[in-house]
Amino acid sequence: MFENQQYWNALNKYEKIYDKISNNREVKNLVAYRMAKCLVMTQNYTRAEFFYRHLILYGYDKKHPVVILDLADLLKMNGSFNEALKYYKMYEDQVPNDPRGKLGEETTKLVQTWMEHPTKYQVKNVREINSRESDFAPAFLSGNYNQLVFTSNRKESTGKDIDNWTGLKFTDLFQTQLDRNGNWTAPVLLDKSGNIDTKANEGAATLNEQYNAIYFTRCKKVEDKTTGCQIYKSVRIGRNWGKAELVKIQGIDSTQTVGQPTLSPDELTLIFSSDKRGTLGGNDLWVSTRKSKGLPFGHPFNMGPVINTKGNEVFPFLRNDSTLYFSSDGHGGMGGLDIFVSRKDSTGNWGKPVNLRYPINSTFDDFGIIFEPGENKGYFSSNRKGGKGKEDIYSFVQPTVSFTLSGTVQDEQTLFGMPNVKVLLSAAKTPTLSTITNDKGYYSFEKSQLKKNTAYTVTAGAEDYFTTSSEFTTVDREFSKDFKINFSMKRIPSQPIVLPDILYDFGKWDLRPQFQDSLQGLVQLLRNNPKLVIELGSHTDSRGSVESNDILSQKRALSVVDYLIMRGINPGRLVAKGYGERVPRSLQKDIRKDGFVFTKGTTLTDNYIKGLKNPTEEEAAYALNRRTDFRVLRRDFSPSEDVAVADTSMTIAINQPQNSVPFTTNKSNGMYVANCVINGYSEPFIYDANNSAQISVSQAVRMLQEGVITKDDFENPEVVLRNNTVADHAIVTLKSITIAGKTVKNVQFIVSQDLYFGIVMGRQVLQKFGNYQFDTKTNLLIIHEK
Repeated sequence: MFENQQYWNALNKYEKIYDKISNNREVKNLVAYRMAKCLVMTQNYTRAEFFYRHLILYGYDKKHPVVILDLADLLKMNGSFNEALKYYKMYEDQVPNDPRGKLGEETTKLVQTWMEHPTKYQVKNVREINSRESDFAPAFLSGNYNQLVFTSNRKESTGKDIDNWTGLKFTDLFQTQLDRNGNWTAPVLLDKSGNIDTKANEGAATLNEQYNAIYFTRCKKVEDKTTGCQIYKSVRIGRNWGKAELVKIQGIDSTQTVGQPTLSPDELTLIFSSDKRGTLGGNDLWVSTRKSKGLPFGHPFNMGPVINTKGNEVFPFLRNDSTLYFSSDGHGGMGGLDIFVSRKDSTGNWGKPVNLRYPINSTFDDFGIIFEPGENKGYFSSNRKGGKGKEDIYSFVQPTVSFTLSGTVQDEQTLFGMPNVKVLLSAAKTPTLSTITNDKGYYSFEKSQLKKNTAYTVTAGAEDYFTTSSEFTTVDREFSKDFKINFSMKRIPSQPIVLPDILYDFGKWDLRPQFQDSLQGLVQLLRNNPKLVIELGSHTDSRGSVESNDILSQKRALSVVDYLIMRGINPGRLVAKGYGERVPRSLQKDIRKDGFVFTKGTTLTDNYIKGLKNPTEEEAAYALNRRTDFRVLRRDFSPSEDVAVADTSMTIAINQPQNSVPFTTNKSNGMYVANCVINGYSEPFIYDANNSAQISVSQAVRMLQEGVITKDDFENPEVVLRNNTVADHAIVTLKSITIAGKTVKNVQFIVSQDLYFGIVMGRQVLQKFGNYQFDTKTNLLIIHEK
């Protein structure tokens, strides 16, 4: 009975003898194993788990490790994922050559993720047509797709015999249709004449493209004989069905089990499931073809290891000639039978099956899927929890696949949304689309503008800012998605930008391979901004002669230019300049080098370096001076320009500390106006002796936008930086202020809405620099040491 798949009958016999076996553990274990298999096949999973655990407890797995795999599969089905992982790993260790252990372990880890992030399919139990028994394997019965035929063993079934596999009534084919109100009618037998529905098991049907011929599975019951299942065909005659005839397949006899057919549109290719000789495991999918509809199908061939496994592959469905859906418990998945899809490539080979994931699949058996032609909707069967009967029919639908793109464009320094920024959406072989950000920096492209299976580039560009871009794709996306891409725009600074990690050994100019990757950002920036012309400036430390350092720095600058040209950047956009030791580095932010922190606002002059604590710290400072930076010279490059020869002249930049700075007199109020350097940027200020330290709202906004200050310099930036402005009375700390060669750090200023000048400093602030004097004869602000 067990070998003939009469699991319910076999289980009854085993249960009667199990407790009577007392003196032979080997035989008792064999009976327990077969009982467990019978319980699984009759869907009594809880009792099956009990027997599998006892088999492992008594060591049956030592000779038969497959029981470990069976238990792991059951535990996954019952939702005990962590324990299932333990047994999959145990099976993998004992049978390393069987991929099912590793595959089970990998897919079990995915189950919870899939359930937490379901696909877009909407699944619903079709309760109107389901009974408390088994209802499964739906198929469309008409070209309007408003009629279904399905398999059921409900009480109205024709046969009164009990199926020795399930212990339930034999199955028949039933039909139902949607009424005018869109409700399913009560299911009735497909055929009452006995041409299709008989006392045997009938089910798992499919129809041809014209819906005038039905192919289905019939399993006859003959006492004391081994019989299999066969595929039959009936032709529609008016409103009735003709006598079902056996579908002849060469090499298949009545003792073999074949069934669950699916047909190509021309009815010349038949795919079915069978456990006939030559399978890779349990039931495999097989293909048989014929040259015309009037001929028998030829010898079937196995679909091979891409589709078939050591497990079971059942209930195939050809959606078209190149898309095959089927169920399997051998490819790994959520548990039990999962539904997979495989697509045929241009060479005629089937691709690796893809799991349809949750909610189409569950941890229980999911099978018998069908699709309405041209639509992402249909029906399938499942014995998942929450159903009405043992197996139920479920509907599914995927909303129309569409895509949108939206985001914001903001200033990197201020976090303010940027209005009137042009955003471009481009793709190969399609017109470029454009839009403009609103007053809050928001942009969007609607679903009518984005297409399926397209790779897009979205680009944001604004005057005085580096153009930036991002990529996304709708290729192979089966579900709708609202893409969100935000841009943080960086203003093109007037000050040179130090390239990260372009550092040199003492006395060397070679561009070391490990630093070439640091130039990829500059390469991309130049590609995104094709009209920029930049200067590459290189610097040395102060050791060595002025002449040798000039030559060395020029070679370093040229080494970077050569690399950029090699990466496809037009030489006419690149100017190399060597500054030698003449421009010591002014730090725009805190930098950690070799364990030492050099603070923002520091200028790495010789005097500063020689005043450091030890030679190691000095060497770190010298290394920071050995650098290459770039600055934007022009923004109007045209590829038609003649290629310029890289500039080899030396720029001599004098940076000598002085104790005086010129000032002028403001004509409107008679106050003195002088220049200071804030965080490395030159800014005018007005002297008001009785004031403390204030900055206007407009000045603070401009300095934010130009990168002189950042959001981190404000107290409570998330509160005071809103609506593209700075709040009145906000407090901002200027990290470094230099006046007449004297530097003071971390000076707090109050932002004022009604201030009469951009920056105002009074006696309290200037005294921090030393003893100061406004000399009206020389118009110099002179600061002496305290």
